[in-house]
Amino acid sequence: MNPRDAAALVVDPEIRVITIDELGILRAVEEDPASGRVTVTITPTYTGCPAMDVIRADIRRALAAAGHADAEVRTVYSPPWSTDWISEGGRAKLAAAGIAPPEPVRAPGVVSLTLAVRCPQCGSPETEQVSRFGSTACKALWRCRSCSEPFDHLKAL
Repeated sequence: MNPRDAAALVVDPEIRVITIDELGILRAVEEDPASGRVTVTITPTYTGCPAMDVIRADIRRALAAAGHADAEVRTVYSPPWSTDWISEGGRAKLAAAGIAPPEPVRAPGVVSLTLAVRCPQCGSPETEQVSRFGSTACKALWRCRSCSEPFDHLKAL
């Protein structure tokens, strides 16, 4: 398996239904043709994300299993990760798992303000934020007023 495909299959350790590629964390995978060394570039969803050590180890493990034992995983912060980097397939997987994906940002440099989030269970816009922090720091806890179900919302960045 080529190194890009191997790294792309790594699952996010905090949101187990989506890969790091679908989440937009995986930035680049380069293989030096002379040495065979693979360099993977990733960007965390936010500075200080506690899952990054696990993600780096999982990438190295996936590359080794695919025959690429000589690998370096680099973390870059610029440009910063954006929820716009989540693929459409990734957004669909989040919603199917009961996690409301963020809406894409409409204009570069604009910080969006989330007033309402559609419930991933019933689709109702009649929701309310219960807590700015959900099961992980990158998610907020919301509740649907229509079906009464609580759900996580991936914070827009």
